[in-house]
Amino acid sequence: MSAPMSAAPSILNESGSSGFDDAATVHNLGNDHHAQATAPVPKRTNSDFSVGKFNRDHPLYDDLAPEDSYSNGVYWADLPFSARQKWVNAQSNAETKREIKHVWGMFKRDPLSPLTAYCHRYVIGGFGLFTEGYTLFSIGNLTALYSAVWPACWSTYKECDANWIAAVTYLQIIGIIVGQVLVGFEGDWIGRKFGLVQDALIMTLGLVMLTASWGTSLNGWVICYGWSQFFYGIGVGGEYPMTSTTALESKTVIGQNAQTDDKLHRGRNVVLAFLMQGWGQLFNQALLIILLLIFHHGSGNPPYSAVAAQWTFRVSFAVMAVMTLWLAYYRYYKKAYSSRALQRSKKHSHVNQSGYDIQSLKLVATHFSGRLIGSTLGWFCNDFLFYGNKLFASTFIKVIDPSSSGNVMSTWLWNLVNVGVEMAGYYLAALLIDHKFYGRKRMQIWGFLADGILFLIPAIWYTQLESKAHIAGFQTIYFLSSFFQQFGPNCTTFLLAAEIFPISVRATAHGLSAASGKLGALMPAIIYNYVGTRTRFWIVCWFGFAGWILTWIFIPDTTGLDLREQDRYWSFVREGRAHEYHGIAIHRRHLSLWEVFVLKRHLAYDAEKDREDRVKELRDIWAQQKMTVKEGGKAEEEDDDDESLISSRAHSFFANEKSSRSEPVL
Repeated sequence: MSAPMSAAPSILNESGSSGFDDAATVHNLGNDHHAQATAPVPKRTNSDFSVGKFNRDHPLYDDLAPEDSYSNGVYWADLPFSARQKWVNAQSNAETKREIKHVWGMFKRDPLSPLTAYCHRYVIGGFGLFTEGYTLFSIGNLTALYSAVWPACWSTYKECDANWIAAVTYLQIIGIIVGQVLVGFEGDWIGRKFGLVQDALIMTLGLVMLTASWGTSLNGWVICYGWSQFFYGIGVGGEYPMTSTTALESKTVIGQNAQTDDKLHRGRNVVLAFLMQGWGQLFNQALLIILLLIFHHGSGNPPYSAVAAQWTFRVSFAVMAVMTLWLAYYRYYKKAYSSRALQRSKKHSHVNQSGYDIQSLKLVATHFSGRLIGSTLGWFCNDFLFYGNKLFASTFIKVIDPSSSGNVMSTWLWNLVNVGVEMAGYYLAALLIDHKFYGRKRMQIWGFLADGILFLIPAIWYTQLESKAHIAGFQTIYFLSSFFQQFGPNCTTFLLAAEIFPISVRATAHGLSAASGKLGALMPAIIYNYVGTRTRFWIVCWFGFAGWILTWIFIPDTTGLDLREQDRYWSFVREGRAHEYHGIAIHRRHLSLWEVFVLKRHLAYDAEKDREDRVKELRDIWAQQKMTVKEGGKAEEEDDDDESLISSRAHSFFANEKSSRSEPVL
């Protein structure tokens, strides 16, 4: 069902009309409906789909074996290893050269057009996570300033209740969990647009509350500040399932080439939106440094005045409130949404009047229980590592730079360097996440394993690494752990939690997985209050190893798999006919070890039977569309957010087939 790989541009804006393509290319990528009238009518052939007889002469060859996934009619994962390696590398190299040539062509026409296309597609698409990264991590950054300015409240707890100081972190995480579950459910029930607009409005109001937070005493201010964090956290939580599913489902190109782009660049599209979280952290840290210099008379050295602290944190929240309000406007009035696939799934599954596919949610908990275990517990381990790293970042910095104690500016500068290292991890993850010999699963496995080892080293040799003679070693561990966190589970858990589940409950499953992750973030926030630094290392390293094992056993590798094929498989599951499905969604390559060795789902895979089934399905789609058009309706594939279900060549084949059958016998 896909067009040849070489024809597909990889990056466009949501409307599919600009981005990394000129008008001529877009014209050539137009839908096949106009081509139907001029397409040659193929001759009917014997529908024999055995390996020896199924070849390019078959009129449905390109529909059943598109060259972006097949080599001479053989699925790429079925090729012998040497042939597979050659095919994968050839495809990757050809696509890279095509993209470079395309971007260079854009640059020659307009030097700013590649940047404009990138911003339109990824910066705006991931802007919700930009605001989340900015505000969420500013809390940790500002805590160092609060402790320096109001030590009686934030350090010794003489003026403030220690429980309320701790509750600032807890309330933030609880709010995020509420948002992840609630908005994930809403996204599948009401729609992606509703969830995204709602998130932006909640975050805007939350930022206004943070900017204006006040109290008749320091403790009263802390209580107001904490509940403002909770409210803001609800909006942040909703960004996780909404941004992931929207980036996953939105089309970067138009027409049938959208499926090629989906298979080759789906992971990159999601990660480039997700890494806006890192840009948010970077912008926040840089702005806080600038604001403190402005309001502290050009000096970053202590002591810091209460006036400087007040202006610094309030202005930093106010700046983002304005930007988030703009985001709400853009999402409601300007953003294009690809909602057809979700609507079609609900229609074909005969979802009840509530509009929520409860049956699919129940089936996910049973049929895909292993995947749910992998995504929830994997994210739990990731956030324990990620937020554990943030929590004892001060320990790293204290060892690396002893003079930073009490110096907020020094701590912030080191954080800025660390965020820069994280950004390198984010972008390298985007570069390799769609490569079929590395991909999501291997990236997550190696990221977990690397972090486990990196945290085990200081647990064993903490005393030695703490000494001045080994500061460079401690510094290396700190930065490498941050790098592999991004070039590993932090990016992949965000993608996989949406990708491995069916579209009708994708946002719900992602929200549940993300909420499990935030429980992992909550645990170190509590546990680390009762243990020493070395013990923290002994605790956190095992979550790296646990994540490695969970990923290895329960997470499937969906790199290169067509999402429409996965939803096709799910339609069989939902109808109680999972055993009748023989397609690539249950190919051993795309299943977890649990699904292969325990559930043995790969045994039903049969390429020849699947081709026969797909021809029947295409014929049914064609007949339904003809009937709809005959009754004066609109064919499903002709909707505004077109995702062509059947090619012009298939249209011609079935029309000719029907014509031949209806010819009178002489």
